[in-house]
Amino acid sequence: MGARKKHAPKRGSLAYSPRKRARTLNPTIKTWPEMDEVGVKPLGFAGYKAGMTHIYYIDEYPYSPYKGQEIFSAVSIVETPPLKVIGLVAYTPNYVDNRFETFSTVYYPDVPDFIKRRISTYNPGDWEKNLEEIKSNIERISFIRLLVSTQPILAGIHKKTPEIFEIQLGGKSSIEEKLKYAEELFGKDLEVDSVFKPGDVIDVIAVTKGKGFQGPVKRWGIKLLSHKSRKARRKPGALGPWKPSATRYTVPLAGQMGFHRRTIYHIKILDIKSPEDFDHPLSFPRYGVLKSKFLILKGSVPGSAKRLIKMRFTIRPVRPELLSPVKITYINV
Repeated sequence: MGARKKHAPKRGSLAYSPRKRARTLNPTIKTWPEMDEVGVKPLGFAGYKAGMTHIYYIDEYPYSPYKGQEIFSAVSIVETPPLKVIGLVAYTPNYVDNRFETFSTVYYPDVPDFIKRRISTYNPGDWEKNLEEIKSNIERISFIRLLVSTQPILAGIHKKTPEIFEIQLGGKSSIEEKLKYAEELFGKDLEVDSVFKPGDVIDVIAVTKGKGFQGPVKRWGIKLLSHKSRKARRKPGALGPWKPSATRYTVPLAGQMGFHRRTIYHIKILDIKSPEDFDHPLSFPRYGVLKSKFLILKGSVPGSAKRLIKMRFTIRPVRPELLSPVKITYINV
């Protein structure tokens, strides 16, 4: 940083470079956690962000200075209409390329037309034969994933086009048991309370709000130059040395800000509610009236209202004391 007498930390982070727009609003979950529970369980779910509000609840964390007291917390509301299970995908290891590849995909034929139109390659064919092929080569299968579709027509948003994605099956069980579990769910609805419960700690994957083209001060958080600076103050002090005669990617410059795929770790599910639990309609600005079950998540989640929110069980260790459910005394809805 030159002949400085004071500490001048680098502003911003290169961890997310290049800061460009996400390719899709339906982000792929690339890593799934290991579950120690006995049995078979889906490891994730999806919903639509309705908005934020606040609650009061009794703090039962044993190491909190407010233990036993009523405290305030900002929360996010994510509406979670049931997912429609439309098939499964079996994966096998590829030892040459050191990766997993699809062994077979099974599409269930009896699904709604609005889901069939969404998949350009939808062709169930002899789906029972494909299922038997997986069973006869079960020793080659490493894991099973459910192929599911969202049902936005059951949510409070004016949207018809569903999102198609995969949810991995976890738990202390064999591949045969997971395959049987997936087969029993064909064509059925998967409810959120069959995956998560109050007190669970999850990770949230979503695309953040888009901010468009922004300058280096807002985009990177650099310091404003002196008021006697020539021509501009909201710019970097130097673009780099004379040689090499090129601007490095590490220099904070203006460009796209927001609309990035981000993962937020360790978000606690405070409660799972249904609109029938209240004596009045639940509505949120720029979203609509809630029609399905919804999650009350502690804190904020990425994205604007109506945005798809992917959720999975957290992949990082969590203290057992944090997994206990809380007693909510008031919800501002």
